[in-house]
Amino acid sequence: MTYVLSYKIIKTIRQDDPDFCIHNGFHMAPRAGFEINNECPKQYKLMIIEAIKNGWLQPVAYMKESEYVWEQLGD
Repeated sequence: MTYVLSYKIIKTIRQDDPDFCIHNGFHMAPRAGFEINNECPKQYKLMIIEAIKNGWLQPVAYMKESEYVWEQLGD
């Protein structure tokens, strides 16, 4: 009997990683970020901003390892 194990590894990319920003030669953008809706109450926005400033809340991007490898090969 033969078993084939297939799994995909997920790559975690944090804000301080060199590959956190993606670029196409003209534009550069972070892979992940925060978007606060205009309808969010002001006191919640202030708490979120404080959490970001203090490092308690940080953007993190996830992508398949295979996609990451192909992206690196294309650069």
